[in-house]
Amino acid sequence: MLAGGQGRRLGGRDKATLPVAGQPLLQRVLAACTGAQRVVLVGPGPAPDGVLRVQEDPPGGGPVAGIVAGLAQVRSPWVLVLAVDQPDAARATPALVAALADEPEADLLCHRDGTGHPQWLLGAYRARALREVLAPLGAGHGVPVARVADGLRMVEISDGAAHVGDIDTWDDHAAWERRLRD
Repeated sequence: MLAGGQGRRLGGRDKATLPVAGQPLLQRVLAACTGAQRVVLVGPGPAPDGVLRVQEDPPGGGPVAGIVAGLAQVRSPWVLVLAVDQPDAARATPALVAALADEPEADLLCHRDGTGHPQWLLGAYRARALREVLAPLGAGHGVPVARVADGLRMVEISDGAAHVGDIDTWDDHAAWERRLRD
C-alpha cells in the first residue's frame, strides 16, 4: 500500500490520517487487504500490527518509487497496489482478485474511474511482469506510473468500478464524504 504522498492539493495534509465517513483513509484501505499473505505499507509513520512498513529511497520519490520499495518485500505471483487515497478500495478489490483466474494473459488488472482514467494505483499486478518493467528504472524516483503501466498487458475490470476513485482535492474529499455516508 502506498502512503507516502505529500498531499499538496490538500494543503500538505497526510492522506493516511484523513478521515472519510468517520474512518482514516489508512484504515479504509487496510480493509481491502483482508486475506493478503503480506501487507506492506510504503511511506512514513508507524504501521499497524501485522503490517510491514518500508520507505522508498529517497523518501518522496513518488508512487513508482513506492512500488519498487514495496515489491522488494513481496514473493507472491500477484501483488495488489493500493494507494492510500482510495476510500472505497475494500469494495473494489474483490473483483480484481476474482478476475485473476479469468485473465491468464494479463499483467495488470484495474478499473477505470468515473472520468475514464485507469486506476493503476488500485490494481492487481503480475509480480514477475512488474519486476521486469521496473528493473531498468532503478529506484523509480520521479517515474510516472503511466510509464510502468504502458509496459504491461492491462485488462480493465468493470465489476467493482463504482467503488473506484481517489482523493486529491478537498472537492474530492467532500464528494466521497457524501457518497460513503449515503
